[in-house]
Amino acid sequence: MERMAFRIRGMCCGDEVSVLKRQVGPLVGGELNLSFDLLNGKMTVVSSGPPIRAEEITAVVAATGMQAVPWADFCSGGVCAVEEGLWRRHGHLLLCCASGLLIIAGFLLHVFQNGSILEALAGGEHAGRTFPPGTVILYACAIVAGGWNIAPRAFFAARNLQPDMNLLMAVAVVGAIWLGQWTEAASVTFLFSLALLLESWSVGRARNAIRALTDISPRTARFICPTDGNIEEKPVDDVPVGAVVLVRPGEKVPLDGTVTAGASWVDEAPITGESLPVEKRIGDPVFAGTVNGEGAIEFRATRPSGDTTLARIIRMVEEGQARRAPAEQWVEGFARFYTPAMMILAGLIAVAPPLVLGGDWTGWFYQALVILVIACPCSLVISTPVSVVSGLTAAARHGVLIKGGAFLEAPAHLRSIAFDKTGTLTRGEPRIQEIIPMDDHTESGLLLNAAALESHSTHPLARAILNAAQARGIEYTPARDFTILPGMGARGVIDGRPYWIGSHRMLESLERENPLFHEMACRLEDAGHSLVAMWCDDHICGVMSVADMVRPEAGDVVRELKSLGVRRVVMITGDNHRTAAQAARAIGVDEFHSELLPEDKVALVSTLERESGPTAMVGDGVNDAPAMTASSVSIAMGAMGSDAAIETADIALMSDDLTRLPWLVRHSRRTLGIIKSNIVFSLGVKALFVVLSVMGLANLWGAIAADMGASLLVIFNGLRLLGDTAPPSPSLAATAA
Repeated sequence: MERMAFRIRGMCCGDEVSVLKRQVGPLVGGELNLSFDLLNGKMTVVSSGPPIRAEEITAVVAATGMQAVPWADFCSGGVCAVEEGLWRRHGHLLLCCASGLLIIAGFLLHVFQNGSILEALAGGEHAGRTFPPGTVILYACAIVAGGWNIAPRAFFAARNLQPDMNLLMAVAVVGAIWLGQWTEAASVTFLFSLALLLESWSVGRARNAIRALTDISPRTARFICPTDGNIEEKPVDDVPVGAVVLVRPGEKVPLDGTVTAGASWVDEAPITGESLPVEKRIGDPVFAGTVNGEGAIEFRATRPSGDTTLARIIRMVEEGQARRAPAEQWVEGFARFYTPAMMILAGLIAVAPPLVLGGDWTGWFYQALVILVIACPCSLVISTPVSVVSGLTAAARHGVLIKGGAFLEAPAHLRSIAFDKTGTLTRGEPRIQEIIPMDDHTESGLLLNAAALESHSTHPLARAILNAAQARGIEYTPARDFTILPGMGARGVIDGRPYWIGSHRMLESLERENPLFHEMACRLEDAGHSLVAMWCDDHICGVMSVADMVRPEAGDVVRELKSLGVRRVVMITGDNHRTAAQAARAIGVDEFHSELLPEDKVALVSTLERESGPTAMVGDGVNDAPAMTASSVSIAMGAMGSDAAIETADIALMSDDLTRLPWLVRHSRRTLGIIKSNIVFSLGVKALFVVLSVMGLANLWGAIAADMGASLLVIFNGLRLLGDTAPPSPSLAATAA
């Protein structure tokens, strides 16, 4: 499969994307083989058919009035160069300014020669007067400057009988000149050029919001030479995986890695959106772009610079804006029929009233020109992609990685949410809850012997015991002659005496418990605890209860989701019924399903989809992948640094924070609301001027002002999403407190 990418100069609007699809699509085997990154002016071609030369594609693009440059020539090492030359970077701005200044000069010359501002505004052949030759020349030059980038595209559209907004403007300007409306013809050209410039600026603003993420990560790293220990500052691209890097207080972490020396607090807001710093000690992960606190740390790089968590976030946001939202697809399909329909309407307005009603040909032709100007779909086409990109970027800033416009809209429609229990609604880290020594044993002695046995095991319950011993500062010597008893527990020798550690079920099977112990064990198990018992050859030493703690914010999150209109909040787990019931009561979910195999989770999510409507599956992005694929939108929890979670889910919550879910639903609804309001407003303004034109009350001045005003309003309305803020993490706030 052949893959080529091109930088498209002159592509700043969805209308140009439509033109490229129509022209390049047949060459590469169809539109489906094309993808576009409007923000970066990038077109990607994927072709599985006969080889296609880059020169063929550049020639086809050139015929549209745009220019294609191979992406490899434009970008090097993943860093894209600034467009070279003053004209390349600012040519449109210079032409637009020149057009505006020439209009002012022409108008002032007309005023000077006629002695009246009103006559200059009303001057023209339609008013029984003619423009002074100097004024006509200045206005003509203004039209040339303003239409320099428009005319080639308009000519292409006319030649291929594919009307677009450039052709609409060109016809309107030529018609105004034919009527002797030089002032209005020049003004229409200038204002349309200005609207395109503002549109390009809005795309650049959204592009800069993404590039701001890139600027978070430093370009150099303090590399510690393994041979002599000297510190050398090197570009991050030159630091190999496995190298040790020094980060001084107040500096940014340049790469992903694991702390090998020192301790500090690190501000991870650039990745997770959290406002409170996170403590980092030896063995803890650090991420590129985060900010070190007051302590110096050393870490071993675990990823190259191009594959850090931050780099993957940036790639996902850039690629995500190319995955168009349903509203964006609707606008594109609508625009394909809208523009020809408006040209036909303009033709009817120019011809029908004079023929049927005997009206003035010049007057109705003028109203037809008004229709052509207001029909420009610029505000309609640009409103959706600007809103989508702003929404994606705002989410990424707050640690919510959304992998496309379609997934940005999806949370707004959710009617049910299925949560995996372990690691999602609970912390996924079993902890010792109670230590109950028996037969003259102490808590410390019981924990010491349990840790000596469990030091050989990697079971989650064993880790809970070892963590508890470490937290209490208990030092232990691993047991000798250690033997695992599969599915039951383990045996080992401590100080020359055999000890056993295992489940309540194992103790029952060996008939080693008494009625009092059995009653206590059942009480703890009914509360959702897992029991770890320890005994020797002649007595029970004691028992420890272990439980996976419910996240403190889980209940509030569930209630908030219900208040947002999510009808069913369901917990699904492979745990036993008693443990699941205890967690469900504590969290307040509508229902829970326990002891589920992966295929059972898939069936349950499919049932929720069928009974309740759009459903989200929230899990860890790895072992819940089958159920995630069955949902409307899949959301991975705690995905920071996890390749599998980011790749599996449609949305990845980079911080281990449930409170981002209600924010995500509100953010999605706000984005969708802004998109819809932009569409309604754009079409409403156009409909109003169509009515005014039919009534003979509209003029070109008002039409172009309304069109440009609508474009500006929908652009700024969409950019408001960049200011969306997320609440601080209650879990981190509690930690800080």
